[in-house]
Amino acid sequence: MNVYDFDNTIYKGDCTVDFWKHCIKKYPKTLFAFPSAAILGMLFKLNLCKREQFKQQFYAFLKYVPDVQQEVQLFWNSHIKKIKNFYKEQKCSNDLIISASPEFLIARACKILGVQYIASKVNITTGVLESANCRGEEKVKRFQEQYPNETIEKFYSDSMSDIFMAKKAKQAFLVRGDVIREWRI
Repeated sequence: MNVYDFDNTIYKGDCTVDFWKHCIKKYPKTLFAFPSAAILGMLFKLNLCKREQFKQQFYAFLKYVPDVQQEVQLFWNSHIKKIKNFYKEQKCSNDLIISASPEFLIARACKILGVQYIASKVNITTGVLESANCRGEEKVKRFQEQYPNETIEKFYSDSMSDIFMAKKAKQAFLVRGDVIREWRI
């Protein structure tokens, strides 16, 4: 099994931020959630609040989107083209995407790609996190819970926080834009 991070690894950019921008264009009221998210974002950068607190406040914009599932579908209709070519060329049906991005957003992209996924569980109505943020060591924990007997042949990521997953793989790669290099641990 090959395992991939999503944002900035096989997707050009951050799909959560792109989805937020998509929603702002259609539902300007989503901006009501921005001031408090910006404050928590600054507090997070100063190490005065946890990443989960910031993310949950950021996801509060979902309260202003009448039909999140419909918007997710419309979003991926126009954004699936941001999947990087290297991934399109080597994609296999038994690939796994593992991401800190919300499951409701990743699920649709993975359905289109025909692959499995593990992601952060976020309530689409309230924006409340319903699981630990799927990042760092949490990725390994979630992978092992869901795939206890699987071996990771190759792992791809853009983030050093994924070192724990990289250590579990036979071979790991760092992705920087369109440059892919072996990740020696």
